[in-house]
Order: sequence, then structure tokens, then C-alpha cells
Amino acid sequence: MARVVLAKACQLHIAKHGCVRYSTEAQAVMNEAMNEVMTSIHEAGTYKPERVIVTRQAASIRVAGNSNDILNFCANNYLGLSSHPEVVNAAKKALDDYGSGLSSTRFICGTQDIHKELEEKLARFHKREDAILYASCFDANAGIFEALLTPEDAVISDELNHASIIDGIRLCKAQRHRYKHMDVNDLESILKKTQDCRMRMIVTDGVFSMDGDIAPLKELVSLADTFKALLFVDDCHGTGLLGETGRGTEELLGLDGCSDIINSTLGKALGGAAGGYTTGPKPLIDMLRQKSRPYLFSNTLPPPVVASASKVLDMITDDPSLVSQLAKNTKHFRDRMTAAGFTIWGKGHPICPVMFGDASLARRFSEEMLKRGVFVIGFSFPVVPKGKARIRVQISAAHSEEEIERCVEAFIETGKELKVI
Repeated sequence: MARVVLAKACQLHIAKHGCVRYSTEAQAVMNEAMNEVMTSIHEAGTYKPERVIVTRQAASIRVAGNSNDILNFCANNYLGLSSHPEVVNAAKKALDDYGSGLSSTRFICGTQDIHKELEEKLARFHKREDAILYASCFDANAGIFEALLTPEDAVISDELNHASIIDGIRLCKAQRHRYKHMDVNDLESILKKTQDCRMRMIVTDGVFSMDGDIAPLKELVSLADTFKALLFVDDCHGTGLLGETGRGTEELLGLDGCSDIINSTLGKALGGAAGGYTTGPKPLIDMLRQKSRPYLFSNTLPPPVVASASKVLDMITDDPSLVSQLAKNTKHFRDRMTAAGFTIWGKGHPICPVMFGDASLARRFSEEMLKRGVFVIGFSFPVVPKGKARIRVQISAAHSEEEIERCVEAFIETGKELKVI
């Protein structure tokens, strides 16, 4: 009865003010609990505000409340292609030819020829038998472990794998094990303990997105072969940017084809819009089309997103020069920052974590950088472990040498002002 009365009051409020304003007793309890959560976040100095960009994604952008151009050093736009004219025009053409979306899942009426063409391109790019598209790589990771693994199996995951891998593994009924970060001895001990399982899957990021370090694939392959285990690699921060032709962590390490399964994204180097995929053996992909819940119950990728990713694949396949330019830019930034006295984690990846330790310091440092015209973000717990706050700088092939120098000089000025260096 109370809700009926509130509903009538709500209708009156909407008529007068144009929005809903009422609270049930249950909602009041929820609001109080959430206010306590938000208070603790603010007190810990870990609140993450969202800066609003008012231009296209690019090396130089503008943000709301600031009329000046800002250098962007925190995007996953590794090759600088998110707003490239050829990519944008491909998306526009697909919008005209195929519409804005399919209003359907793939198995009902959501599969167009361009979806199949992109899946074929991705499989060829990775030298695999087949590929399947998802709305995001988060969905790809959420959709594979539950569909593939049973209680008779075991999944063995690096402790610092991406949150989407962690959440995806939670959904499956297999034995779940974690090994210490990139510790092959710890992994081997778990493999020895799980030899009675029907299938075992070693799960790793190709590149760990917060630290910029690269998985020891050579050692993982050796263990997988020795113990007859599957090797799964999430290569979101490798695809399109690592290796001589951008084919990812495998190519970088000279281990083409070493992984049984690769999950990756279209939302970083490959156009930056959205979308993810799994690529691997055809029997696996066939099964995922029938059993993977995010694939079965999510709308298909919009045609403009499909076309933009397809165009990027064509561009980097025909001319991988952006990959080498990115490597050159990355080395320049890392060398300059290290010489200036900053601690940079990772080994040669465009993800360049500048370490501070203290969360409040990292947040304040990023705010001071914005005043100097450089857009970078401080990361702290729970995104990274407590005591390991950092600013994660991300280099793009689109950054000029002058822009990288301006970024480094802003770091030096801010570092001296805040007594970091």
C-alpha cells in the first residue's frame, strides 16, 4: 500500500519537476549504505573522478572546463587510429550500408556478412582456425571458462590477471587455482598437484595492464607441453602493437602459434571503439557459438564498429610502420623519464607505470600535470595493490617527439615541486 501512495506522489513530482523523487524504506537503507561506502572512498583518497573530453580521441584533446588543448597520455589508442580519417570513413560507410545496429543477437538475426568477414580476418591475423566476436573482451573472458570447463577440469591463473579473467573464472565449475605472478615454479607445483584432472588450462595476460610487464610465454609453453595443459592468453595490450607486425606477445617473443586460445580486444590498438573476440581451434569456436552466454544473450556488434576494426586490420597488415613508430616513442619516453630520476615499471611496453606508492600523491600529481597541459591518471587501490599507486602513462604512435618532450618536462617540473625527484 505504501508503494501505491509513493507511486502517486511520484507521478505528481514528475508532472511538476520532470524527474522521479521518492524513496521506499528499502531504498533508504541502500542509500545510507552507499553513502558510507562513498565516504570511505573519499577519506582514503581513492575517489576516481571522470574528466569529460569534448573532442575526438587523439594525442591532443580538450576537456570540459579547460579551453586549452591538452596532451593525452592515458589512452589505449596505441596506434593513434581511433579517429583516423580512413577508419572514421569506413564506419560512416557501414552506417549507411548496414545501419546503426541489428537489434538482435547473432543466432537470431544479428549476423551480417561483415561480422563473418571480420572474424575471418582476425583468425588469419592470429594464424588460427577461427574466431568469434563479442561486445567486449570482458564478455569474451566471461563467456569462455564456464562454457569450456567442467568440475573434472582445473584452471590455473596468474594472480595479477585482469579483473575480467578473474570474474570469468568465478563463473566456471572447474577447480580454481592461482599461481604467484609470473612465477613458473609455483605454476609447476600446481600442475603437478592437478594431474588427475581431465583438462587443465593455464591462464595469463600477455601484457599485464597495470605493470606493463610481459608474461614469460616461453616457460609457460614448456610447462603446458610437459603437463599436457592448455595455454590461454589474454592479449588485449599486445594485439596490434607488439611484435614486428603487431601480432602480439607471441610474435614479440618469437613464439608464433604457441597459445591454444587467444582472447583480445578491438577497443585498444584495433580502432578503439568496442568489441572483443576469442580465436583458436574451430571446434572450440563452434562450441562457444552454441554455449557462451555473453555471445548468445547480447546484441551483435554494431556495423560501424565492425567496419572500423576491419579497416584497422587492413591498414596495419599492409603497413606496420605505426608499430615501429610506437616502439621508438616508447623507448624515448622511458629513457628520458629514467634519466630524470623517476621509477618506471615494465620492460619496453607503451604502458609506462610511473611509481609513487602513495595514493594521495599520485592523485595530486596527476592534477598538477593537468594544470601543465598533460592528461594522465593516477591509479590506486583497488585497481592496484595498496602502497603501489602510480600514474600509468600510455604512449601512442600518434605522439610527436615534441609532445613526448613536453610530457617529460611536465613530469620533471611537477616532480620537483612535489619533492618526488
